[in-house]
Amino acid sequence: MYEDEGELTLGQIEAFLAEMDAGNEVVAGSKIHRIMVAASERAMRITSRMNAEFNSLSDTRAQMERLFGRPLPKGVGLFPPFTTDCGLNTHLGEGVFINSGCRFQDQGGIYIGDRTLVGHNCVIATLNHNMDPSRRGNVTPSPVHIGADVWPGANVTVLPGVTIGDGAVVGAGAVVTKDVPARTLAAGVPARKVRTL
Repeated sequence: MYEDEGELTLGQIEAFLAEMDAGNEVVAGSKIHRIMVAASERAMRITSRMNAEFNSLSDTRAQMERLFGRPLPKGVGLFPPFTTDCGLNTHLGEGVFINSGCRFQDQGGIYIGDRTLVGHNCVIATLNHNMDPSRRGNVTPSPVHIGADVWPGANVTVLPGVTIGDGAVVGAGAVVTKDVPARTLAAGVPARKVRTL
């Protein structure tokens, strides 16, 4: 196990997550923004080691628990490489599998339900920058909720604030900009309903 220089305190993590979960705009250079940067540095340290020093899937699981700051549910698995901007606001259900090359921007909260299979190179984003150029460095968090038994295929991008319902499938290469109902096949850019499953 590695020691992290400048590890965040529990109080800092709790304050940061409370702001993220409230959906408040984070002003560039503010105290919360500085905690966000420190959380990103922490995540980069852990994931760079996890990706460069593969020993076993059980070791990867231990590194994920360290990254997420909590025990993982039964059956969760991941094939590296994997990157995240934070790690502290990802919540996985039992039996979730994350395939190689995925990138999670989880400051705003990523919630993935039981038995969901996340395809290669998926990107899940939870932050939007301010549209005003003079405040472009500010970000607003918005969580992504992915239900149980979902399959986002390879190279799917899920944008902030999206909910994907239980049992849905998102076709490879899709960009999900709006909610996907349960038991729906969605595909395309932007993703649209193809049929009900």
